Amino acid sequence: MIPAADTWGPFRSDIDQPERVARLRCLRAVVHLSTGPRGQALADLLLRAEQDDELLPPALSALASLDPLDKRRVWASYAALNRTAA
Repeated sequence: MIPAADTWGPFRSDIDQPERVARLRCLRAVVHLSTGPRGQALADLLLRAEQDDELLPPALSALASLDPLDKRRVWASYAALNRTAA
């Protein structure tokens, strides 16, 4: 179960599977580019979560356990890429 406060991006429950996969791929690219080898375990979980929704909570947990600077970079980059036009 994913807490309501963490239901953003690919972790939302109200998106269809193709959209979830697209969001997971975007987040995985951001993780890879922002963290390099430090984020490899998270990147692997995000890849596997494309096929198995049960891996979403562990992926979210892995993201939360990143070094604070890595986590801020990932969140900021993902948010910037997914900002909606006003």
